[in-house]
Amino acid sequence: MRERRFDGRHVLISGAAGGLGKALCHRFAAAGAHIGALDLQAEPLEALASKLTNDGKRVATATADIADETSCRTAIEALRQALGPVDVLINNAGITHLRNFRQGDAAAIRRVMEVNFMGSVHCTSAGFDDLIRQRGMIITLSSIAGFAPLLARSGYCASKHALHGFFNTLRLELRHEGVDILLVCPSFIQTSIRRSFEDQRSVDGRQQSLGRGASPESVADLIFHAARRRKRQITTGTLGHLSHWASRLAPRFYEAMMVRRIRDET
Repeated sequence: MRERRFDGRHVLISGAAGGLGKALCHRFAAAGAHIGALDLQAEPLEALASKLTNDGKRVATATADIADETSCRTAIEALRQALGPVDVLINNAGITHLRNFRQGDAAAIRRVMEVNFMGSVHCTSAGFDDLIRQRGMIITLSSIAGFAPLLARSGYCASKHALHGFFNTLRLELRHEGVDILLVCPSFIQTSIRRSFEDQRSVDGRQQSLGRGASPESVADLIFHAARRRKRQITTGTLGHLSHWASRLAPRFYEAMMVRRIRDET
């Protein structure tokens, strides 16, 4: 199978101004891609665009709340007008939610689903016709939470499981259209996602942690090479790989391991 090339292609990235999103913008721009940068926050988005432009890269920006379908479509149309049809869509934007279910409420989980799941659906829908015409690629940021439980993250896990169900099925629908779909399942990344939702509180008064996390740049590089090789799904980091196999082959061991690590690090 031929590797994908990204030079001269319009790569549209949601959540572009954040840690991993920004790293993805720089990585694909370094390969010659034109960057359509989409984010809720205008100021960091413009700082990103200024840096890419100063480096001689072609970039266009737009702000939107991807949970709002109209806002999302309007922003993506503006990026299309600036850079041409979408060749690659990276569904990167997302929020997290750290709280035991008994401490939370349905409204908080609904918001996580609206951003993480429906936001990705809205972006995909807005770029769908282009992606088919261009025989393009959809890259969606999931998590180890997309295939395994994480303590005190039931709403977050639900949103990531939903992404797997949707995009794995969409891959079947597009099997004769030449559109590649890559699901990315990192373990923990050193980003500000924990501060991206107002309901961020520690569990039982403690901060939940599962290690130091990978740098956004290293994860962006792994995603880039997986996209070039037309991979279907990747898991990153030792913890991610261990979680993937342990949750399938020894689910009771996985659950005990996760709870023990959280206890030991809090």
